[in-house]
Amino acid sequence: MSRSKLKKLGLNLPILPMTSVGSFPKPPYLLEARKKFAAKQMKHADLRELEIRATREWIRKQESLGIDVMVDGEMYRGDMVAYFAENWEGFKTSGLVRSYGNRYYRKPIIVGEVKAKGPLTVDWWKFVQSLTEMPLKGMVTGPYTMMDWLFNEYYPTRRDACLAMAKVIRGEVKSLVKAGAKIIQIDEPAISARPEELPEFAIEAMKDVTKGIDAYFITHICYGAFEFIYPEMLKLSVDNFDLEMSNSGLDLLKLFKKHPFTKDISFGVTDIHTHVIESNELVEQRIRSALEVLKPEQVWVDPDCGLKTRTTEEAIGKLKAISVAVKKIRRELEA
Repeated sequence: MSRSKLKKLGLNLPILPMTSVGSFPKPPYLLEARKKFAAKQMKHADLRELEIRATREWIRKQESLGIDVMVDGEMYRGDMVAYFAENWEGFKTSGLVRSYGNRYYRKPIIVGEVKAKGPLTVDWWKFVQSLTEMPLKGMVTGPYTMMDWLFNEYYPTRRDACLAMAKVIRGEVKSLVKAGAKIIQIDEPAISARPEELPEFAIEAMKDVTKGIDAYFITHICYGAFEFIYPEMLKLSVDNFDLEMSNSGLDLLKLFKKHPFTKDISFGVTDIHTHVIESNELVEQRIRSALEVLKPEQVWVDPDCGLKTRTTEEAIGKLKAISVAVKKIRRELEA
């Protein structure tokens, strides 16, 4: 368990800390502005003002719901891989590629040595942290997912590309920690894409990102075939696994009974793939199911994944259901 590490970092979080995975839905005024900017009908400075406005709104909403560890909502980001690739050296952009459903993005292509031009997320992190007294995650896309969701025309192997990503991402993480970030989330939704690569180099890449850096590390993994990488994935050098639990009917708990989960977990209790807002009672039931297998001091609570695909009303409804359920169970645990 990592509560002692959190305290050493000056973070005195309550039992069952509430958080969110990262993204929130962009309000209509920002979506329209992004279209205008893409069509060169709006200046970047004007777009940035609207991104700041939307970010402020989401921080206030999180505070009103009693969220313990904040995210910035990613109002200034598009695709989680393209956002970094577009701002690093060594890439060009492909044509439109289907991501999922009817969502498309321009997939980056590695055509040269990958290098950062300087810290990318630090100024945003510093600004957003200034808006709240609650801790704010620093958030980066992980090296394995960067490698797996790109076209590689430069590095000789997938391992070489992954480790090159790790080197650049480590620099970003170090800059975030230097700026004051104490909780760093490394998003790795692709980590189970090729299970044989976890021991071959994915674990090594994560270690390259985190080794020797004084922070509490979370890795968010979703859409995974976890039965092929558990318990091996526990070797990833992070403190907390943020897992999509509810979309799969909490079936991972069966694996945890066979092989005890030895780290902290951000336990997804609302399914972000449905427009249905879960009842307080259903969310409470899911948390109680988690506590039958896991110790309370291991468990954080959040949605399954980022909420950007939901409406604002749905996102707030899902977060509110989490807040109500957590507060009820927290009172029982603290009694």
